[in-house]
Formats: sequence, C-alpha cells, structure tokens
Amino acid sequence: MNGLQTILDYAEQPLTSELLLHQLKAYNRPYDKIDELVKKEILIQIRRGLYLPGKNLLMRGPEAFLLANHLYGPSYVSRDSALFYWGLIPERVYETSSICLKKSRAFKTAAGNFSYIRLPLPYYSFGFNQVALTEKQTVLLASPEKALCDKIITTSGLLLRSNKQTIEYLTEDLRIEKEQLRNLDFKTMRGWIKQSPKRTSIQMLVKLIASL
Repeated sequence: MNGLQTILDYAEQPLTSELLLHQLKAYNRPYDKIDELVKKEILIQIRRGLYLPGKNLLMRGPEAFLLANHLYGPSYVSRDSALFYWGLIPERVYETSSICLKKSRAFKTAAGNFSYIRLPLPYYSFGFNQVALTEKQTVLLASPEKALCDKIITTSGLLLRSNKQTIEYLTEDLRIEKEQLRNLDFKTMRGWIKQSPKRTSIQMLVKLIASL
C-alpha cells in the first residue's frame, strides 16, 4: 500500500486529515497523496477534512451511526434511526437522524444522508450513552426512551393532548407495539419533563405509558 499499511488499522473509523497527514508524513506532498488516493477510490472524501475507506481499499468502513457522530457534533444518533435500532419501529430508515447542540443541519454524502436537529441544554444531555456496534466502533446513541421523546419534540405540528391521540400516534403512526411501550422506563422519562421542550406532550406520553 506504499506506506499506507498503518491506515488499515483505522479502517473502521472516520479518517481525519490530521490522521492521514501523520501516516503520510514520509511523502514530500502528503496533501497531493491524499488527493491521489481519493481519485483512485482508495479513500472517499465525505466533507473537508473527513474521509472513509474507499471501495478499492477492500476494508470494512465505519457504520453510519459512527460517521454521524463525527460528521457534525456534538451530537448523538436519535429519532427514527435509534427507534429502528432498538426495534421499536418496523421500517428501516435510510437517513441517519441525530440530535445536536449547534444549529440544525443536513448533509448528503457519498456514504448516505445525515440530518441533525438542535435541542437545548439541559434536555440535550439526558438519555444517551455509548453503545458498541462492533469491537472497534462505539457510538453515542439515544436510549429507546430518549429517541421517542426526541421524535415527538422534533415532529413539527405534533402536540399530544389526550390518551386517545397519544396511543394512536404511537401505535398507528409510528407502529410501536403496546408491549414495547410497556417496557419503556417511564420513571426516567418523567424526570426529563421539567427541562423538556413540548413539556405537555412529553407529560402526556409518560402518563400514557404509565397507564399501560
């Protein structure tokens, strides 16, 4: 690989310019070498300063969730992406959705589409953890409870005002099974209400789950 063997050790991670320049420091013009690797499809440029292993590297690249964490942050994967990961909704999601602290953004990249919605502190800091996807890939991911709250809060025009409306939204619109709702930790969710956007809707959600 002409001096790129060390890069293979990082193939399951997003590759930053800093990392690549360090590994290519033996070249007189390391930036030109990076451009060459992109042209040869050994690397894929996702945005300025961020790369993935290309198809000609013949190595497994990072999962979309890990790329989402690196593409724009601070952020954690949530909403439909996390709901599907935890098995709450049946439809596979083709855009990776995240919650962030900076302004809302969307990215269309060679590795897929990524969206970020801003939510404020202290609510932002609740309910997400590090989750190991593979031996080398650990991501920041919303818990099932936080992903559901985030989904409700960030859905434009959605205001939950009754048990009937809430259960219809959860079981018909999102297609979450009642048994899955019963398994959610509503006591933890209750602790988020005071700092939550759409406080009344989250209050109604917690009340409904507690009654099941």
